[in-house]
Amino acid sequence: MPMLLLCATPIGNLGDLTPRVREALTTCDAVYCEDTRRTLTLLNHIGIKKQLVSCYRENERQRAQEVVSRIQAGETIVYVSDAGMPGVSDPGEVLIAACIEHNLPYSVLPGASAVLMAAVMSGLSAMPFSFFGFFPREKKAQKPLLEQLKRLDHTVIFYESPNRVHATLTALLEGLGDLDAALLRELTKMHEETVRGKLSELAARYAENDPRGECVICVYCRATAQAENTPDLESLLKNLLSSGLSVRDAAAEAATICGVPKKEAYAKALEIQSSLS
Repeated sequence: MPMLLLCATPIGNLGDLTPRVREALTTCDAVYCEDTRRTLTLLNHIGIKKQLVSCYRENERQRAQEVVSRIQAGETIVYVSDAGMPGVSDPGEVLIAACIEHNLPYSVLPGASAVLMAAVMSGLSAMPFSFFGFFPREKKAQKPLLEQLKRLDHTVIFYESPNRVHATLTALLEGLGDLDAALLRELTKMHEETVRGKLSELAARYAENDPRGECVICVYCRATAQAENTPDLESLLKNLLSSGLSVRDAAAEAATICGVPKKEAYAKALEIQSSLS
């Protein structure tokens, strides 16, 4: 039956390609892929020759229309990203959305996933966990994410490039405190490594020497422990307002300390100010 097949591919060890994905690559009419060079290496490894069409984030919407037309014409199309599962910090979502919009069949063939492997291999609790893709580079984007992480009480996972590992570990340490963490690199490859410890220990380890290869960072967020050390919003606001701060300034400071939205803190500050008047 003509359809779109999104296929997981090995994240390092080519031996992790599943028989179902191999069969799909063999029998499909064309392979759309994030990087034709990497996919060609994979196809050469398993002895398959297929038409390769580049489909990366910047042109995915355009390619989606091509894929729709080809499926409607009776073809079966495979999509693979550079490594791992399409749609997980990789292109793929737009292709699925196009199939849904045009009522066309699609399926996902499972396989290697750096997220799932890291969740288990980290040694931290893997049930539940949250995956956030790549950690933001801009501090403006980091701040709301860190505030969100403060409310979680489970393992969180990030992808990271090796030259950003120290900066990310430092940002997590400063924003969340010295939590249990793990850095996993080169998963499924010859030099695969898992380094566990506190965020401070990992940050110190990679302060001067960047790790090699692709990296995944896991952190065990502890909202319960943080909550025990977080002042009560109302009590804090009363103290801040009594010290002479304006409603706006007191609300801004209390929101940051207590990890609540500024609007909530401002409304509470106005209420307290009115009762003190």
